[in-house]
Amino acid sequence: MKTLAEILEKIEGPDEAARAACRVQWDGLAKPLGSLGRMEDAIARIAAVTGNPNVALPRRTLLVLCADNGVVAQGVTQVDSSITAIVARSLAIGESTVCRMAGPVNCQVIPVDMGILDFEPTPGVWDRRVRNSTGDITQGPAMTREECIRAIELGADLVRVCREDGASIVGTGEMGIGNTTTSSAVAAVLLGKNPAEVTGRGAGLSDEGLARKLASIERALAHNGPDPRDPVDVIAKVGGLDIAGLCGVFLGGALYRVPVLVDGFISGAAALCAARLCPRAGFAMQASHVSAEPAGRMMLDALGLEPLISAGMRLGEGSGAVAALPLLDMALSVYQSGQTFSHIGMDAYTPQS
Repeated sequence: MKTLAEILEKIEGPDEAARAACRVQWDGLAKPLGSLGRMEDAIARIAAVTGNPNVALPRRTLLVLCADNGVVAQGVTQVDSSITAIVARSLAIGESTVCRMAGPVNCQVIPVDMGILDFEPTPGVWDRRVRNSTGDITQGPAMTREECIRAIELGADLVRVCREDGASIVGTGEMGIGNTTTSSAVAAVLLGKNPAEVTGRGAGLSDEGLARKLASIERALAHNGPDPRDPVDVIAKVGGLDIAGLCGVFLGGALYRVPVLVDGFISGAAALCAARLCPRAGFAMQASHVSAEPAGRMMLDALGLEPLISAGMRLGEGSGAVAALPLLDMALSVYQSGQTFSHIGMDAYTPQS
């Protein structure tokens, strides 16, 4: 397994020749130029990641990183931390919401234990535990810097394992009660925003619950003083193990040249951390949808990414990443069709001024 320093050093940029060849193939198909919009952009982006304009996505993997957050003790959620373990087990046996969504698009769902509270080894859940939940960020840091780096390295290595198992695209998901609180804290620091601007109701908080959530984030930021110039410091002080691991997944996508689908708000926060750690890593990211959380669009704007879907989703678990796969399939059906202008006997469209 590579160290974080090795990962950052070895990441290269996109293959622009492959992207250009993909664009040429798109423009030769019998349709108005660029008429499939972001669907065309997504396929070209994948070509630039893999270095191959002959884009195909036969094996799809969704990594759902699961971890608990000590800040739940502050009453920032409707439910307690036991739900994280329950959903992780549901993911393992294929019964969670995202598993139902993944079935029709032939996507393998892999739950990963990064630090679920008091979680016992469970068949179907990959064990990458760094610690037993994080600390309460209102009282101190979520984790040590060393634990954060370990989680990032483990996340990057997950992509290596998936690639060696034949994965052609990786989706990102998460499960962890309290992680919209930690993600809002991370977003506030990295985006330079007031917590009220980036914090939503998560899984449906009342006004009182939202007030507790905001107060907890404000206390966490004041107590820990995360450095916005240092994403590792930000995650370690006010983030979570799921965010750290997902940050690693995005870095791993760039390192091992596997396209990675950004899901929603939490994975967006992790993607932004990865891009701040290594700006070159952004080329491997593809936004699936824009989250209904307040900072959902802000995250994508900061990353320079445009979503394939805008449907007001805020489920988590990687549901947005899976929902984007049918769009990519439809785009590929056209892209691989060979239905060129000459094939149907008409002149090609040409760019107009």
